Amino acid sequence: MSVSEPKAFLSRLFDAAVAAADPMKTIPGALPEKPAGRVFVVGAGKASARMAEAVESVWGPCEGLVITRYGYGRPTQGIEIVEAAHPVSDQAGMEATARLLKLLGEAGEDDLVLALISGGGSSLLCAPAEGITLEDFQAVHRALLESGAPIGQMNVVRKHLSRIKGGQLAAMAWPASVLSLMISDVTGDVPGDIASGVTVGETSTVEDALKIIADRNMKLPQSAMDALHAGSTVVAPDDHRLSRVDNRVISAPSQSLAVAEDLAREAGIEPRNLGDGIDEEAREAGARQAKMAMDIQDGLSPGDRPVLLISGGECTVSGWGGGVGGPNAEFILSCAIALNGRAGIYALAGDTDGVDGAAEIAGAFCGPDTLEKAKSKGLDPADVLKRSDSHTFFGEIGDQIVTGPTLTNVNDFRAILIEPRAANPS
Repeated sequence: MSVSEPKAFLSRLFDAAVAAADPMKTIPGALPEKPAGRVFVVGAGKASARMAEAVESVWGPCEGLVITRYGYGRPTQGIEIVEAAHPVSDQAGMEATARLLKLLGEAGEDDLVLALISGGGSSLLCAPAEGITLEDFQAVHRALLESGAPIGQMNVVRKHLSRIKGGQLAAMAWPASVLSLMISDVTGDVPGDIASGVTVGETSTVEDALKIIADRNMKLPQSAMDALHAGSTVVAPDDHRLSRVDNRVISAPSQSLAVAEDLAREAGIEPRNLGDGIDEEAREAGARQAKMAMDIQDGLSPGDRPVLLISGGECTVSGWGGGVGGPNAEFILSCAIALNGRAGIYALAGDTDGVDGAAEIAGAFCGPDTLEKAKSKGLDPADVLKRSDSHTFFGEIGDQIVTGPTLTNVNDFRAILIEPRAANPS
């Protein structure tokens, strides 16, 4: 058995995975009845404007302010949407965060603060620790992104350099009740790692942050180092100001992978789910999964069902080579190099928020003809990989995955379709 249009099929799976995490589907079932008292809706992230739109589709016009990425705004009835920069904070984000915190200061004991949190909130909520300028805070973000550190380590540093992360937003809302609805873009769906846990108590220490900085050889501005040595304002989990906080993850990568599994079965394909926690180096993951795919194909007999390997998580790109690329495109380029034109194996990887790295490109696709297409364009795949220029590569050969703003974010989606050799002879 073979799939007549592998690229279209894998693209449908990706689209379905994204659609499964649409806040318009997930928010209504997560909302309680609208309280009779005053409600403040606040939030940040790539999905936050869509989340606000979904809230008002159920509750009607609400008071509040939500910060999202440029181009990710949505029409709302009462909640103000502010667009700001991601992945490096800007003045718009800093000013909007100050206004958001001022709004929280109005919340009283009988009020409800509804926090809408999704991936991207770490940079969109910009409230640097005392003494750190916006320029220095931007330098911190760039150093973190270039370090290749996993998201958990990046967030530890961010939290201890912020006046809003690590439970501080929720503490500022005290004594109001806080309901935090989160869309997860992190391995393990750990609430404290989603947008740096603005409503979640923090157990890490300044010493942990300093160790990460040293181990990763990060060069941070002196103001940031001074702030760390002066102490942190993160909030401990047992702090009384968090006693009225309810944190709920309403969308997760595992749910989107499950939708792709179901669609594969319906198409007569055997899905094999590698899990949503793959966070290794992108080029290493690509090569490893390519070998896995070839081994699976070697074990298939004529007439067997095709196999689909699916996985999620957030791969990293260390040692950036100066090109234009991202972890999903780099995964696919590494996969294509390892497959070396192997017939009957196709792969797609994309970020469910529509942005792979800092480029407005979700990811890429590869098939048996990828290296031949590259050769016809005069491209050297190994050199492109070395220069971290994977988006340029796939743009040249016409195999980029471009979605535009998806209005959600449940991390990366990867799928490798493996057909029996006899079904697609070389």
